[in-house]
Amino acid sequence: MLLPREDHFYDYLEQQATAAHQGALALARLKEPGMTAAQVRDAVQAHEHEGDKVVHAMEDALAKTFVTPIDREDLQRLSAQLDDVLDLANGTARACVLYGVGRPTEPMVKLMELLVRTTEVLKTAMPHLRAHRYAELLEASRSLRQFEKEGDGVFREAISALFHDEAADARRVLREKEVLEDLENAIDQCESVAETLANLAVKHG
Repeated sequence: MLLPREDHFYDYLEQQATAAHQGALALARLKEPGMTAAQVRDAVQAHEHEGDKVVHAMEDALAKTFVTPIDREDLQRLSAQLDDVLDLANGTARACVLYGVGRPTEPMVKLMELLVRTTEVLKTAMPHLRAHRYAELLEASRSLRQFEKEGDGVFREAISALFHDEAADARRVLREKEVLEDLENAIDQCESVAETLANLAVKHG
């Protein structure tokens, strides 16, 4: 355990990216007929629990390993950011149950689909770190930033429309705003991963 085991750490990061994507896919199923918010919450939470197991395995490995393939601070940061993406997806699903959002609004669907796309980029990009394909990492980080900007636009437009809708009561404003914010934060967190990947590409490329 004192020697660098590249596959050991890269496996964890790739597993986390996959778990984040699976969580996003499970969350997006809320738009499907017949799916309840409780069912979606349980499915996303199952992926979140699996992601937590990987985080704990990463932490244990870092504590026992003297030499790591990249700086341990970078490994910790990337692992924590990927975990946050999944946590925020789980928070969105829980908010849907808590606030009684049985069917997502059109902006929510757009943000859910955007989260699926961003996490798919993360899942595809993460093996590039293992293979030292830094140009591909930079390209992925650019795509993630573009998705984040697109998400910001959807979020701002949805919030503006919600607050300008005179027919919207306080309860509707509260529940939709909370869910939209959780979704937007999840997409924003993907951009944080993008920044870390870009920094690693510059540092090691």
